[in-house]
Amino acid sequence: MIKTIKANEHYKNEMDWLSTYHHFSFADYYNPEKMNFGPLRVFNDDTIQPGTGFDFHQHRDMEIITYLIEGELEHKDNQGNHGVIYPGEVQRMTAGSGILHSEYNHSSEKPLRLLQMWVFANKKGLQPSWEQKKFSKEERINKLVPVVTSEKATVDNALRIHQDASFYLSSLTVGGEVEHKLNSERKAYLFVIDGEIKLNGNIMQTRDAAMIEKESLMAIKAEKASEIILIDLPERYAINN
Repeated sequence: MIKTIKANEHYKNEMDWLSTYHHFSFADYYNPEKMNFGPLRVFNDDTIQPGTGFDFHQHRDMEIITYLIEGELEHKDNQGNHGVIYPGEVQRMTAGSGILHSEYNHSSEKPLRLLQMWVFANKKGLQPSWEQKKFSKEERINKLVPVVTSEKATVDNALRIHQDASFYLSSLTVGGEVEHKLNSERKAYLFVIDGEIKLNGNIMQTRDAAMIEKESLMAIKAEKASEIILIDLPERYAINN
């Protein structure tokens, strides 16, 4: 079963410094039918204007994944971490028992676009931590590259989170194809960052998303040069104290 959510069906909020699309209930947006998809609790598509951003604020018990599409993002937190993320880089933050952090557009001239995704951690009160890693466009061409995986996974070079979930990135050339298998206890969330693809015959364009359940195989073909992110999720999950 594939449920496609078109770009104009996401909640959109425009401010002078921020343009954001919320796929699930977040901040002032509340929709009881859009609370989460498995352990995926937040999927925000943000464009932040130069020299602006989110001042220090707190998170708890979430695994927060940020993917930078365009621009430069500066991160600071009360654990002493400080870094700038550039296009193609992925950041992983375990909020755990509590972390204060800020996120700002590092450029005074150009806007930035990022995806921020929150996944419920599988345990409460974890030690907060942060890291980032670059994944080149060349290594993603016509491949689904795992960039974030479970702490128990055997995949090399990926960031690790405390949840049975995996994040994949792919840059598809025109006509490029990738496949992803799902067993009966898994589901997936697919987002077209840019371009146009066919997912098992369903046309998806820029900013379209899809909830995939009870599909043993996902066949993805690019109708135009495209960039996608795929999140493989458990059907059932637990949060331990």
